[in-house]
Amino acid sequence: MTPRPGFKVGPITVDPPLLLAPMEDVSSLPMRVIAKRIAGPGLMFTEFVSAMAIHHGAEKTFRKMRIHPEERPLGIQIFGGVPEIMAETAQHCEAAGADLIDINMGCWVPKVCRTGSGAALLKDPEVATAIVAAVVKAVRVPVTVKVRAGFEYGAFAAPDLVQRFQDVGAQMITLHARFAKQGFEGQADWDLIKQMRKVVSVPLIGNGDVKSGEDAIRMLNETGCDGVMAGRAAISNPWLLQSIRCAITGEPETAKPTLDERLEVVMEHARMMVAYRSDSDTLAEAKELPTFAECERRAITSLRGQLPLYVKGVFGASEYRARLSRVNTLAELQVVMDEVRATARDHETLTTGA
Repeated sequence: MTPRPGFKVGPITVDPPLLLAPMEDVSSLPMRVIAKRIAGPGLMFTEFVSAMAIHHGAEKTFRKMRIHPEERPLGIQIFGGVPEIMAETAQHCEAAGADLIDINMGCWVPKVCRTGSGAALLKDPEVATAIVAAVVKAVRVPVTVKVRAGFEYGAFAAPDLVQRFQDVGAQMITLHARFAKQGFEGQADWDLIKQMRKVVSVPLIGNGDVKSGEDAIRMLNETGCDGVMAGRAAISNPWLLQSIRCAITGEPETAKPTLDERLEVVMEHARMMVAYRSDSDTLAEAKELPTFAECERRAITSLRGQLPLYVKGVFGASEYRARLSRVNTLAELQVVMDEVRATARDHETLTTGA
């Protein structure tokens, strides 16, 4: 297969043309570093950063802007409904080292939309455009926008909006090919991305239902987009990103990870999260960190939605998923991982007769 070329966003080269989506409570720094080490996506994004929280000095939100040297290039995604406060937040992101600033106009969650942020901006073109213009004026790094197709189902508002965004300086557009009212229901309509290609002159990224390398190639071929963004399918599965990368670059497909490799990544992710939550600057030292009980508990519980997905498909997975949703410490997690490994080996011995 002919390798798919990368593209540029201002001075930033995105190569390969594979992007990891911003996902709240998922795409934290530890998850991104693991994804970069295993799969090497061309561009990744932080969790959503609330402009209002930054404006009021929320320490937890400032932590989301921490960047590790391994994960570049990195975009910090911000959301909010007030142009001046979004511009102020963008300046904080630039100071933190962001390679680009991405504006969230796709989050459909009611508590976000009620504030006039996220996908709610699709209903207010004047404010949406004012926000993009204010952020572009406030920073030197490229500004990009992630949108849904529109707010109400079937009302394809994005083409008109993104033309406005381009006119005021947006340098990349990502389209999640669903409407805000759909949430994650139904199938993404990739034909919407194809229609967007006709009006978007900057790089266009397709997002929605990319679950395999074959999906990525099909999206590129059918829509003419410049790159593909993977999100939910990559949660606790950096090897999916690796498979997509191989498909779009023409590299030989890598071997699927062994169970031992998967379980090692579980522990690595958890140790990194403890380091991250304790504000350690050196993730490489995560194994030697002293145990801070409260920090450790918060770190491990924050991963309860992700840890069970790592053991999907292993023998006895349903039992282990339930237990992983209750672990509180690294030691408890290690016990479960050891049992998963031992049970899998016992099952293999029984089924093969070895």
